[in-house]
Amino acid sequence: MGEPPKTNSAKSGAPELVVRGRRVVTPEGETAAAIHVRGGEILRVEAYEEVPAGAEVYEAGDLVVMPGLVDTHVHINEPGRTDWEGFSTATRAAAAGGVTTLIEMPLNSIPATTTAAGYREKLAAAEGKLHVDTGFWGGVVPGNARELRGLWDAGVFGFKCFLAPSGVEEFAHVAERDLREALPEVAALGAPLLAHAEAPGPIAEAEGRVAGRAAETYATWLESRPRAAENEAIALLARLAEEFGARVHVVHLSSSEALGTLKRARAANLRVTVETCPHYLTFAAEEIADGATEYKCAPPVRGRENREKLWNALGEGTIDFVVTDHSPCPPAMKRRESGDFLRAWGGIASLELSLAAVWTGARARGYSVRQVARWMSEGPARLAGLERKGAIAAGRDADFVVWNPSAGFRVGAARLHQRHKLTPYDGREMAGVVETTFLRGRRIFHRGEFAAEPSGRILRRGAR
Repeated sequence: MGEPPKTNSAKSGAPELVVRGRRVVTPEGETAAAIHVRGGEILRVEAYEEVPAGAEVYEAGDLVVMPGLVDTHVHINEPGRTDWEGFSTATRAAAAGGVTTLIEMPLNSIPATTTAAGYREKLAAAEGKLHVDTGFWGGVVPGNARELRGLWDAGVFGFKCFLAPSGVEEFAHVAERDLREALPEVAALGAPLLAHAEAPGPIAEAEGRVAGRAAETYATWLESRPRAAENEAIALLARLAEEFGARVHVVHLSSSEALGTLKRARAANLRVTVETCPHYLTFAAEEIADGATEYKCAPPVRGRENREKLWNALGEGTIDFVVTDHSPCPPAMKRRESGDFLRAWGGIASLELSLAAVWTGARARGYSVRQVARWMSEGPARLAGLERKGAIAAGRDADFVVWNPSAGFRVGAARLHQRHKLTPYDGREMAGVVETTFLRGRRIFHRGEFAAEPSGRILRRGAR
């Protein structure tokens, strides 16, 4: 189900549930508060002492109560490649990590979500398997501009394209001429266009330079996907956003050199936004061992200096938010035994760990839990137009993550809930332990245990 219009239910009525704590994160800041919930919706946010008789009470104490995370960049791959990741396993991992809403990418499933018929197959595959609320992006590929309105009317939240090869034949990348065909329709719909921003020209040149070099060295992979590919693609997208008046969103920014273009786009009031991912904020190229293909992603993890510039851009607001780009695959496709970076599948699995990964880095740099909520709940919800998600406020869905920002843990991949356990976070020490996750007022995860039945809903744009 999708985003219903505002109702008057938040103005009156007795709560069925009160979630209260001394560190509740609201749009105004962090405060002691009691959140009154009825029918899965936040009635109001009251003073800590306001607990009506008869309501069930969840006492968070000194733990942080934050809006449930919204992750708008997740590859679940069902139907067609459910052996990579499926709705049941992905959404369980999300719940365990405090993520209450997902928007799933249109590729890696078969069929890809590039037609209304393909979208209907996606909906049928998801039915009854969702532990968190889940919606879908449509796809822009060469020649499907006439399909976009049908996808939009059916309920997708926007459209995703690749400017470089995607890695799967069902989802071809677009050239500028394809974007010029699709963008008038995208702009007319008012939909966001999400773009994997790497230009193929600089990649082809770089691949020529590294031909014959040892494929198991991370330096080879890094040089094969140069910053110039991102910089060029993002400059093109900014020009097209200005020309067509379109909403353009750059996914998984890696190159700090493109930040100048993004700042100029913002100064010119262009409708351009950008995300980055936990792995670009956590890892550094200098620390990646040769053969450690679990770190392979595209664009690649770059150096320490680049990482710090991304953090600075996030802190100042040039980067809008953080989402995972959770993109798992069967372990054999990572080619860990040969360590071949050039042939390994490019994708990092981190859905369950995103809050801890971002908080660990944020805390070390002096950022607050309020900023983390802005980056991981509010910002992604705004991109997708999810007006009921992303904040603890009257009229919003009662989606919460209750977590301990002081507790540390060592990642044990075998204990993760994603389908395949290979992740570069395995063995890493991190801070931020999720205690409880609420979805529309229902406790779906608590201290390692899940609700007996999945209660997530399919989200459709504009539908109740």
